[in-house]
Amino acid sequence: MDTDLPESAILPLIQEHTGSVAAIRRTERGFSSDLTAVVDCARGPFFVKAMRNRPGGRRESLIRERLINGYLGHISPPLLWDVEAEEWLVLGFDVVDGRSADFAPGSPDLALVVDAISEIGRLSLPPVAQDWVETRWDRFTADSLEAELFRGDSLLYTDINPSNFLVEKRRVWAVDWAWPTRGAGFIDPALLVIQLIAAEHTPGDAEKWAERLPSWREATSQAVDAFAAANLRMYRASVDRKPDVDWLKAMVDACQEWANHRGVTTE
Repeated sequence: MDTDLPESAILPLIQEHTGSVAAIRRTERGFSSDLTAVVDCARGPFFVKAMRNRPGGRRESLIRERLINGYLGHISPPLLWDVEAEEWLVLGFDVVDGRSADFAPGSPDLALVVDAISEIGRLSLPPVAQDWVETRWDRFTADSLEAELFRGDSLLYTDINPSNFLVEKRRVWAVDWAWPTRGAGFIDPALLVIQLIAAEHTPGDAEKWAERLPSWREATSQAVDAFAAANLRMYRASVDRKPDVDWLKAMVDACQEWANHRGVTTE
């Protein structure tokens, strides 16, 4: 194994938990980590996420995922062990043999995903998340009063997309809790709406799926409109920085379609 690769670097760190290792197989998902892989080993297999132990947001995201896992019940694969060394952070999870959810219109996965988001919405805000106030959209709001509409005491997942919901038979796992926060409960359902529009739902049909979620039904139109506008501004700014990234342009289109549906302008 190439000694410059993360696999070689983490191997001596994880063997206390894995026993002898037969193979470390990289996965297709997990772009925010230096390594995501399935470790075939004497005591596993395990799904591992590894990150270089350097200051910054990426390190913080793995720390949050480690801290939040024990409060997620059966909605996310359990964290079985973790290692924090001078150079590396490694999390070892139970392996889920699932596929990415299909968000397309008519997909049988949609009801399962909505049920999973509903289960997340029923989770209590744990003590570790008290200071994780959601502020990512603040600079894309019209003013500070709009930003206050995104505050709340709900535990938010915030990474709603098809690849983060793994379907295993008739259940769904919500994986990759890289940035859980504390905020208004309608935010996760609103993020689902945007993803459904990107998957070719009409905005009206996408909102009908969100209407199954209590936190969406409890939200004010003012708060949802402000969030729709903030997301459109955010993705426009992302495209300005990275004009060649197709998925960002697709998100702009979805956000624009939703804003048009709600009569929201961003001028």
